[in-house]
Amino acid sequence: MSTAPSTGSERDTASEQPSGPARPGRRRTTARDLAQIAVFAALIAALGVPGAIPLGPEGVPITLQTLGVMLAGAILGARKGSLAVLLFIALVAAGLPLLSGGRGGLGVFVGPSVGYLLGWLLGAAVIGWATARLLPRYRLVPALLWTALGGIVAVYAVGIPVFALVTATPIGLAAAGAAVFLVGDAIKVVATVLVAKGVHRAWPGLIEPKPWPWTRAAAASADGTA
Repeated sequence: MSTAPSTGSERDTASEQPSGPARPGRRRTTARDLAQIAVFAALIAALGVPGAIPLGPEGVPITLQTLGVMLAGAILGARKGSLAVLLFIALVAAGLPLLSGGRGGLGVFVGPSVGYLLGWLLGAAVIGWATARLLPRYRLVPALLWTALGGIVAVYAVGIPVFALVTATPIGLAAAGAAVFLVGDAIKVVATVLVAKGVHRAWPGLIEPKPWPWTRAAAASADGTA
């Protein structure tokens, strides 16, 4: 028994069907995403132009670039914010003098401040993760607390132990020395939250709002007992 030949529209429809099972939760990176990542990597680099103030005997610098890291997480979210920081770090590793004071190259990654540089990745991820759960309201007090957790606590949690290891400094002494950064970093936290609040009010949708894990767990438990 013969069958009728398929029409062009039928072939087009068939070719548009997915070739495999869908992968829920996987998000494609668009050209807009790539542009945003590049812009914030450039912002972090630009904030290094004013230079840095070296503190302590090892000369760990205070720099405005941490502000760019916080803004990347608070405005782009965990994924894109971390990718912006990763792009910046990759460019530094490639030899571009993008760190404050015109520093760059692989030598940076054996210096005393490398832990803080790598801690930027964790900081941007924490801030971005929390910001997605603070939206759409983005209340100031929770935003300040979470941004401080990511931009200060998370960065220090990586930076201080690595500093102690590289310089053979007791961890307690290294932590005490890091206290000189706190006031400046606290100011950066406030600036980040104020800027992010204005950006998210003007351009909603930059970060997709998500529920807190405990809220989702409570809802699932309620559904199970209903």
